[in-house]
Amino acid sequence: MDHDELVSSWFHLHSSVPFSYVQLPEARPGIVASGKNIPVVDLGLHDPSQTLKQILNASQEYGFFQVINHGVPKELMDDTLNIFKEFHAMPAEEKIRESSRDPNGSCRLYSSREVNNKDIVQFWRDTLRHFCPPSGEFIQFLPQKPAKYRELFVKYTQEMRTLGLKILELLCEGLGLDPKYCCGGLSDSPSLLGHHYPPCPEPSLTLGAPKHRDPTLVTILLQEKDINALQIFKDGEWIVVEPIPYAFVVNIGLMLQIISNGRFIGAEHRVVTNSGIARTTVAYFIRPTNEQIIEPAKPLISSGVRHKYKSITYEEFLRNFMSKGSDFEPELLL
Repeated sequence: MDHDELVSSWFHLHSSVPFSYVQLPEARPGIVASGKNIPVVDLGLHDPSQTLKQILNASQEYGFFQVINHGVPKELMDDTLNIFKEFHAMPAEEKIRESSRDPNGSCRLYSSREVNNKDIVQFWRDTLRHFCPPSGEFIQFLPQKPAKYRELFVKYTQEMRTLGLKILELLCEGLGLDPKYCCGGLSDSPSLLGHHYPPCPEPSLTLGAPKHRDPTLVTILLQEKDINALQIFKDGEWIVVEPIPYAFVVNIGLMLQIISNGRFIGAEHRVVTNSGIARTTVAYFIRPTNEQIIEPAKPLISSGVRHKYKSITYEEFLRNFMSKGSDFEPELLL
């Protein structure tokens, strides 16, 4: 990629948002609901049935929740966020070099200008993406700078895998499935995304990420403590996901909505920008392997309960999702 495609390379040169980043009026940030927030799930409760009840209600009502007492060390959370900040603060040429070791793109730095057609409205962020399967494949392609990047990446993704499987087991149990239902091929192709949202001169005109559902089973997000930017869409209004120090934000992806036959909500969400400070987040995407068939779990389809969704391989789903976005979702329905 060319360094001038990165928002972080040129954002400070502009006193207004370039036209290609100006959202249509109906998509721009607007009024948000006051006094509302997403549920909090305590994974450290002594009564597991209460945790299960919390996570089930949140997944059915919101598709979003924050988890506390999750067991991931606070120091590791701080160090991981800081190492991604350090990476995005490096000179553009260095960032591009460090993220381009694999010609097949298992590690990749990109902006929406590289992903989207140039005629499509762009989004105010840069993203560093890694594949991080449990096999440890692709480690040799990770950036070597900043120092300790690889070491922290390995530690953090191991913690995310443990936490992610714990959350998936609770979700499956809540559905009445075998707790291990989503282990294996349904969750063996995770990825880690480090998003960087530079300050924006006109935050009311643009977005860091559009209204969307994630193409995942579950997403686990580490966000900065003091910046309100993530919003979910519920009951016709936008709700701010206010950061709780050392909590993770968890959202149900479209894959789990299909597997649950619609019992869980793959909630729509977006990211707004601000004019004063850069924001960095780290998102762990729990995803299936490409050949995995995505369909409603057979134990959930009993007499009188119909399939709501077609069967599709994850590879085909992802190809359509990337090319059509939310326009593809109606095609999944039976």
